[in-house]
Amino acid sequence: MRAFVFVLAVAAICLSPDLAFAAEDGGSAWGFGIGSGLAVGLAILGAGIGQGLTAMGAVQGIARNPGAAATIQTPMIIGLALIESIALLAFVIAFLIQGKI
Repeated sequence: MRAFVFVLAVAAICLSPDLAFAAEDGGSAWGFGIGSGLAVGLAILGAGIGQGLTAMGAVQGIARNPGAAATIQTPMIIGLALIESIALLAFVIAFLIQGKI
């Protein structure tokens, strides 16, 4: 399974310059396309890990003390919204890096 994921990752890296060279200005945005793609990927990876850890902590807290479910749920939802806003901000910044906005 690891070999398949590795081959898939290498293929994705090798095919990404084709998309970057499709820029209208002659391909001068090659580095910006790769950089913005990596920025969004890392931001989404971090947001996914953060959301998973937040949900895990909330579920463990509710499992240990079911009576505190209401007091745990509200800060969890606020935290998840803030994590998601950071991921969306990274998406907007990636578009700004590419010059699409």
